[in-house]
Amino acid sequence: MRHRKGFNHLSRKSAHRKAMLANMASSLIEHKRITTTVAKAKALRSYVEPLITKSKEDTTHSRRVVFSYLRNKHAVSELFREVAQKVGDRPGGYTRIIKTGNRLGDAADMCLIELVDFNEIYGKEEKKTTRKRRSRRGGKSTAEEGTQEVAEAQTEVAPEVEAAPEQEAKEEDKSAE
Repeated sequence: MRHRKGFNHLSRKSAHRKAMLANMASSLIEHKRITTTVAKAKALRSYVEPLITKSKEDTTHSRRVVFSYLRNKHAVSELFREVAQKVGDRPGGYTRIIKTGNRLGDAADMCLIELVDFNEIYGKEEKKTTRKRRSRRGGKSTAEEGTQEVAEAQTEVAPEVEAAPEQEAKEEDKSAE
């Protein structure tokens, strides 16, 4: 029974597990997304999210603490320079796990774990286009009134534009006399 066990040991000794999570976290920070099994991704999420939270405060102490976990100076500098700036206002939830199906060799559940703020597809929210609904009663709706006002404004502008060349011609005649 594994009642009250705090985390997934991933069928590894502690040194192997810590080294694997450090390597996966470094890869995630450098590449912004990696493909792995669901169990490893869930373990990685609980490993890397506190490190991202520490990176919001750029001090020597926080850099040393993060380096003790990651063991990769390039990943630490990437984390403090680029990742911390993007996630500065986010209160948590820096990673997203997207399940991709089963692996062919052993049918393990595979997934894609990525940093949330670095995905352009999910980051862009499309503008919602609201349809103008017309009322069923006889009166005009506000949408119809708005289109009539725009049409009237266009007709008012158009005669002024047409009158301008005629006025210029009259001014030229006066100046020639």
